[in-house]
Amino acid sequence: MDIIIDIVNTRDPFEKEFHQAVTEVAKSVKPVLDKNPEYRHAGIVERMIEPERMIQFRIPWVDDRGIVRVNRGFRIQMNSAIGPYKGGLRFHPSVNLSIMKFLAFEQTFKNALTTLPIGGGKGGSDFDPKGKSDNEVMRFCQSFMSELFRHIGPDTDIPAGDIGVGAREIGYLFGMCKKLKNEFTSVLTGKSLNWGGSLIRPEATGYGAVFFAKEMLATRKESITGKVCLVSGSGNVAQYTVEKLNQMGAKVVVLSDTSGYIYDEKGIDEAKLQYVMYLKNVKRGRIKEYAQKYPESVYTARNAGSGHNPLWNHKADCAFPSATQNEINAKDAQNLINNGVYVVSEGANMPTTPEGVDIFLDNKILYAPGKAANAGGVAVSGLEMSQNAMKIKWPREEVETKLMAIMKSIHEACLSASQEYGTPGNYVNGANIAGFIKVADAMMDQGVV
Repeated sequence: MDIIIDIVNTRDPFEKEFHQAVTEVAKSVKPVLDKNPEYRHAGIVERMIEPERMIQFRIPWVDDRGIVRVNRGFRIQMNSAIGPYKGGLRFHPSVNLSIMKFLAFEQTFKNALTTLPIGGGKGGSDFDPKGKSDNEVMRFCQSFMSELFRHIGPDTDIPAGDIGVGAREIGYLFGMCKKLKNEFTSVLTGKSLNWGGSLIRPEATGYGAVFFAKEMLATRKESITGKVCLVSGSGNVAQYTVEKLNQMGAKVVVLSDTSGYIYDEKGIDEAKLQYVMYLKNVKRGRIKEYAQKYPESVYTARNAGSGHNPLWNHKADCAFPSATQNEINAKDAQNLINNGVYVVSEGANMPTTPEGVDIFLDNKILYAPGKAANAGGVAVSGLEMSQNAMKIKWPREEVETKLMAIMKSIHEACLSASQEYGTPGNYVNGANIAGFIKVADAMMDQGVV
């Protein structure tokens, strides 16, 4: 597998996030390639690491002062072996080609694990919705979609939301796409309920991460009830992770945003969570305002130069990193272990550095990588597509039951693959192997394309 890693390093020398994602998968699937040499002969890995299509485009838009702004847009159509491309759109200043490719690569295996017929893709822009008016966001989304619309469709590529792209942005994007295509199709998921969205879709990623943690704990005959939990972030994924943990009898004591984090020893109960949802979704404020409303909590400002995140240095049983990639480094991982955390279920994509992952695996904790634990979001996006195709809407209980079944199936697939290839309980290897085999077999069936 060193050859594959050398290819990526040579061809894409500055794409560190993409290198990180490829290296992790390459190490996991080496035993699979040794056992199945036909994959090597067919160049499966070499084809998997090269996107089927990369689209980059200019996004000009006009702000409220009448000044023309220009951002970059991306759509990476990574792999369509098992279905049309599927993956979110991210609007955030950190967006670049490397991050888009890493996310699309991860999405390919994540989608394969869901058992749904969807391939992998990802997209977005370096546009920052924070601090922008609704009209500015609308004008940007309309300009973004005026290029993207020609590359997507219900049987080609079905984007969804991600960081910075919520119900507001999906609405503006869908409206422009509908106008340009002159048709009302399920070309986006994450839509509002009154025009084609699915119940449980906003909650799905957070709920799914909790359901996966529940399945891991069950292997040790334990329950999530009574567990103290650390949750990073305060956006959609974090909010609904907290909601489901509260419903299952756990206690969450931290939340964060880019400015810092709050620690509430008494727990972020339902009433406090409703305030967080108002603060972040309506007021679009900062998490430090939580500490102003609830003075029993403590706010700590972010110190980017400290080399670690103190959020992860509190006594707890479980951690749900739900903010962004590489938010847990080796020091953070060791702090989690030292503070008694033995369950980590990733709500974000690749939130742990390779060194941090090694610490989790060396300590044999219950560690679920994002491509398995946060697959609930894309799973319910797939269910939304099914409902749209059949022109029906399932009740909330039915969608949540289907989501629970999908997360249970993903857990079983990861556990089974880890056992078959000699690393029982290693969910990193299990997720990579199970996803890889499904995609590889489909590529073998379809020939060299």
